[in-house]
Amino acid sequence: MPRARFRLGLVLALGLAGLSPWSAATVSAVDGRGTQVHLPLPASRVVGLTPHAVEMLYAIGAGGNLVGRVEYADWPKAAQALPSVGAYSGLSLEAVLALRPQLVVVWGSGTSPRDVARLRQLGIPLFVSEPRTLPAVAAEMEALGVLTGHAASARAAATQYRNRLAQLAADNVGKRRLRVFWQLNETPLMTASGQQFMSHLLTLCGGDNVFAALSGLTPMVSTEAVLAARPEVMLAQGGMASLAHWRRWPSLPAVRHQTLYAVPADETSRPGPRLVEGAEAVCRVLDAARQGG
Repeated sequence: MPRARFRLGLVLALGLAGLSPWSAATVSAVDGRGTQVHLPLPASRVVGLTPHAVEMLYAIGAGGNLVGRVEYADWPKAAQALPSVGAYSGLSLEAVLALRPQLVVVWGSGTSPRDVARLRQLGIPLFVSEPRTLPAVAAEMEALGVLTGHAASARAAATQYRNRLAQLAADNVGKRRLRVFWQLNETPLMTASGQQFMSHLLTLCGGDNVFAALSGLTPMVSTEAVLAARPEVMLAQGGMASLAHWRRWPSLPAVRHQTLYAVPADETSRPGPRLVEGAEAVCRVLDAARQGG
């Protein structure tokens, strides 16, 4: 009897997700963690639990498939009209289920593992998004295109993204390389490691991340470590005010040459289609630094 109740519960859970537990998969794609995601039909009801994935879905023409979002998914403007199912601090599983999703896109390193486990237990198909490199963004857009029935428009969006990155790479070949410190947070002081896509933006633009060798995605560093690294350029997503305290060390190359810059926050922190715009902004400030600030 317990086993029968379990099977009935599974059937009900899949029914809430708009799926049949006996359907054979007709579409499949690989997610950001390398897992094959199978669906009986392209998902017409999708919940996006990370802002960059919501941006991807709109970019590939699948915005109409979205029925829910995480709180901070606020771009494009149309996304703000979608029902919110919670934030990174916690999701409302009831709100997710009420939307009858056929696919939920979670963030591998951002969505709570507990929430991911609960969604899996209910049998809802999950796509784990985890683009840590610039090419991975295009690959995930194409995968989501297959899973939502927008494969052709997704390929077009991914091609446009790749072409813009390729042009930036070509434009920056041979330029003088610069040692760069990217400040992600002021207190505590945090930066991006070489595993983080932000570090790849620097490489694309002819910059070298002074903390590329650190472990973790966003390691904490000390003021002394930054001073010892002697960056020629300092970047921040929190505006110029967040870099002001470094002016206490005028011997620091970036301070001496006035090469401290703010870069657009969303475009450089969300690994979605607008990341190429973030790359263009980073390349512009590094060019300005090469010209003397």
